Amino acid sequence: MDKDSEIRDMLALERTRLANERTFLAYIRTGLSMLAGGAVLFQFFASIDSYVAAGWVLVVCAVLVLLFGTYRFMQVRATLNKRRHLSQDRN
Repeated sequence: MDKDSEIRDMLALERTRLANERTFLAYIRTGLSMLAGGAVLFQFFASIDSYVAAGWVLVVCAVLVLLFGTYRFMQVRATLNKRRHLSQDRN
């Protein structure tokens, strides 16, 4: 019964690791979409100042999303690695 518990914990940790990677990819997808939106505004509406300002807002937000996503991914990965090492030390 104890072995089943260990396997269940190991699989739960692996599912959490995969979920962290999926979330990171979602941050990347969102940031790149925002960058693309900003580029479209710059390319096609460069003569309209309010669209250029909106393009800059999108670019800045995209960079912030990418940085925050990377930070969050690294933070969660470090926590998961620490837990994995703790669970291996118990065995």
